[in-house]
Amino acid sequence: MSERIREKLQILADAAKYDVSCSSSGSNRKNTTKGLGDASSSGICHTYTEDGRCVSLLKILLTNHCIFDCAFCVSRKGNDVKRAAFTVDEVVELTMGFYRRNYIEGLFLSSGIFKNADYTMERLVRIAKKLRLENNFNGYIHLKTIPGASQELLTEAGLYADRMSINLEMPTEAGLKLLAPDKSHEDVKKPLGFIKDSIIALKDEKKLIKHVPKFVPAGQSTQMVIGATPETDMEIMYSANQYYKDYDLKRVYYSGYIPISYDDRMPIIGSQPPLLRENRLYQTDWLMRFYGFDVHEILNVKNPHLDIDIDPKLSWALRNMEQFPIDINTADYRMILRVPGIGVTSAKKIVMARKFGKLRSEQLQKIGIAYNRAKHFIRCADSVFQLNTPDAIQVKGLILSESNSQYLKIPQNQLSLF
Repeated sequence: MSERIREKLQILADAAKYDVSCSSSGSNRKNTTKGLGDASSSGICHTYTEDGRCVSLLKILLTNHCIFDCAFCVSRKGNDVKRAAFTVDEVVELTMGFYRRNYIEGLFLSSGIFKNADYTMERLVRIAKKLRLENNFNGYIHLKTIPGASQELLTEAGLYADRMSINLEMPTEAGLKLLAPDKSHEDVKKPLGFIKDSIIALKDEKKLIKHVPKFVPAGQSTQMVIGATPETDMEIMYSANQYYKDYDLKRVYYSGYIPISYDDRMPIIGSQPPLLRENRLYQTDWLMRFYGFDVHEILNVKNPHLDIDIDPKLSWALRNMEQFPIDINTADYRMILRVPGIGVTSAKKIVMARKFGKLRSEQLQKIGIAYNRAKHFIRCADSVFQLNTPDAIQVKGLILSESNSQYLKIPQNQLSLF
């Protein structure tokens, strides 16, 4: 690798680290032609940075030149940073070289926008096309959709990429206009809608035609920057919920704002992103997608912010103590899922196990639930009968004190792991 390529890689890989929407799961592109790589889920390896961000792929920008001046972006036009740009061949050679050395299992390729949207998108497509057709590369490819690119380019990109994503940037239009007045959420909605419709059309075509080309088999995702503008947690999650419904997204990613320069339009939050808030948003997202919660149950006008000291599932349960305790031997699956300390896998095991007899506390612990947390919300075969509904404040205090006592039992030399 030449010194110039090494320098470009350092600049453009560093600039790409702020984009967290690089999940590599969900594709079903298999290696059937003796080519290189395999994008099936088992073939993708993941690594993580110190702040928990996924860097599973060769994750680079095509260029950090940009015609826009978004206040929150390190690559913005007005930022005094060193600029660089790869050629199409350089990205292809890097991807193939790193793959052959077993450093990566795929490519995550984004870009600043130079000249215009089509000029940039056309180069991203050429890279994916060259990898697939000329290098017979069957590994995972995630391409960023450039807002404003033509439908013809989006169609071609979808034939070679496993996943495509386009950043929503800010949760609300007002927040986006504050920090990126040249951008609009409409520019994001149009390509999301086009790709969604194309995926549906090809699925319908497959019912009539045996061989239909793969089109974005791992679906679409988007990303929001959290903490740069004053949206509430409710506004953030309502926006995410709407995009899930309207565009059938696979994931919405929440990226804690990292201060990159002084700008009086943005808050001063120190040098670290708001990772705890980011984590609470991901937990809420998980409840919406896998636990059957409606976003309005978790966040509403009375409760517009997520609790920092407890997770959103426990917070909901404490606000709805009249629904507890539930009988673990008779409650339906939906309600078991809502018990703090019981996950999806454990809930399924409980439903299966109770067919063979009533479950006791010892059996629940063997199933793997977080019993010290769940015990406040359930009754099982050996539970002491309760006349009154548990007190929410008392239960919260008990759970927090038990959590703290468990933390204090960890040897001092292991505390750094937390």
